[in-house]
Amino acid sequence: MSAAPALLAVAHGTRDAAGVRTVRALLDEVRRARPGLRVEVAWLGLVEPSVPRALAALPGPAVAVPLLLARGYHVRSDLPALLADAAPGHVRVAPALGPSPLLARALAARLSEAGRPAGRAPVVLAAAGSSDPRARADTAESARLLATCLGAPVTVAFAAGEGPSPAEAVAAWHAAGHPDVALATHLLAPGHFAHRLTATGARWTAAPLGAQRWVTELVLRRYDEAGCGGRGRPARRAALLRAP
Repeated sequence: MSAAPALLAVAHGTRDAAGVRTVRALLDEVRRARPGLRVEVAWLGLVEPSVPRALAALPGPAVAVPLLLARGYHVRSDLPALLADAAPGHVRVAPALGPSPLLARALAARLSEAGRPAGRAPVVLAAAGSSDPRARADTAESARLLATCLGAPVTVAFAAGEGPSPAEAVAAWHAAGHPDVALATHLLAPGHFAHRLTATGARWTAAPLGAQRWVTELVLRRYDEAGCGGRGRPARRAALLRAP
């Protein structure tokens, strides 16, 4: 049997050292969960290796798994273009991590860790923000899945771009008569946007998702979907990307 394609995890990139460590810790968990699978990381910016450099170091086929929580420019355009220009073998592109019930379970676990008790206390799902309607729709779906998981109302907020902002969303719940509001951080790792969620007025603020088992399982699920003829979309219109 031929070796399984490598898993190339593609992260957004951050100047925050804790964010880099968190991504690397997540991939350590992925390796532990799937012994023998080659797992490498590439970054869309700010951190090395870049996507082309990481691909050049791979000897064979790979599945690129975006460590991104919603569709957007990076998933739809940026990453496929980088792979089309630089991939030295056969590469499939998996879907973004979210939305997914597994992501909802990970968010719920972080809220519990932050101290939010079980019950109907409202939640604000705070994402980085995007002008892409697909990304915003994915975030709304993540909020719906989290509401189902918690049995509590969940609204959406964005740390950048078109609002509401997290502080505005929390204030809206307060104005509606809910003094206790939780903030779910819809981010994978610490960084610029996570730092902006520390003064929203929420009673409980969850940490970024990080290296949780639900996230580990989701990364491998996306890899399997793309590598085994599942829902992964090809880097080009052809099923596989072949470098000359």
